[in-house]
Amino acid sequence: MLLRMADIFDKYTRSNIMAKVKSINTKPEILVRKFLFANGFRYRLNDKRYPGKPDIVLPKYKTIIFIHGCFWHGHNVCGKTIPASNTEYWTAKIARNIARDQTNKLKLKDLGWNVITLWECEIKNKQIAENALKILLAKIITNKIN
Repeated sequence: MLLRMADIFDKYTRSNIMAKVKSINTKPEILVRKFLFANGFRYRLNDKRYPGKPDIVLPKYKTIIFIHGCFWHGHNVCGKTIPASNTEYWTAKIARNIARDQTNKLKLKDLGWNVITLWECEIKNKQIAENALKILLAKIITNKIN
């Protein structure tokens, strides 16, 4: 479960900040896409034909990659916190996101796709990102061999 924190902004300022949060073409997504392209992979972006509208689809490798933001998808490993104001809303929202992610992942697996989830915190730090991307590469190639 995420921890609570006091909000230092008023409602209007917080609303403006949250409105600027992007859902596609985020820095972690771009980093992963550049890595994949440099390693010879070709992919589709945000394909609406698949459950969850995956960030990256590698049809040749029957692999789908989701790049999740830690706050929005409830990744409690990296220490993201729930805002102190409107805590019930945020707790419920994140719980719905987690449930939706699980459902989409199961649907994709039933369709025969290999589903890989990368977390924002794995990609932000350059040293950790290098390791995470090497692991990603191994997972994609291993899936193609099997």
